[in-house]
Amino acid sequence: MRIDVFTLVPHAFAWLTEQQPIAGVLGTELELRLINYRETTPLRAGQVDDEPYGGGAGMVLRVDVVAAALEAVYGEDRPERVIALTPQGRPLTQQIVEELAEQTQLTLLSSRFEGFDERIVQHLSTEAISVGPYVLSNGDLPAMILLDAVARRLPGALAEGSGELESFSEELGGGLEYPHYTRPAEFRGWKVPDVLLSGDHAKIEAWRRERVR
Repeated sequence: MRIDVFTLVPHAFAWLTEQQPIAGVLGTELELRLINYRETTPLRAGQVDDEPYGGGAGMVLRVDVVAAALEAVYGEDRPERVIALTPQGRPLTQQIVEELAEQTQLTLLSSRFEGFDERIVQHLSTEAISVGPYVLSNGDLPAMILLDAVARRLPGALAEGSGELESFSEELGGGLEYPHYTRPAEFRGWKVPDVLLSGDHAKIEAWRRERVR
């Protein structure tokens, strides 16, 4: 799978690529390309954003800048999935993650501060995805979240069996994960449920499914 991230700060992803699960699949199951808008901007002095029409605080990523970046990388052969990461997009769910992990190529568009010129979302992307109904100063954080979520679904990213029951997965009925416990079995009088210490895997599985949140 290849994921292209268009960003203003490619170096911000350095720490992420050194951690699991991404580090374990880079160069094998995952090809990651970090593309800087400034390298292909048609504007002077590396400019990429501008003040919004109608006034207001903040800066907006320009449509001509994003168009130039996409054309420089892809020419006329635009990818099928170009995702703009914006609070106005459809909420990211595990179901969407599973769907995206089946693709052979994804393109992620990130922005900062006030976000995208709306024409980027309407005409240059194929869809918009949100990691939550709030505004971030660093638009690369949503791209990192989506990148991590997709990478962990690739073959070899997780230890065998550890990804079988992911949060929000169909196996868990769309709910959150069940409660987790580890050593010690008792701490300050707070005990681990007996069923988890029983060694009866059928009962443990039933207990977990009953407690999906």
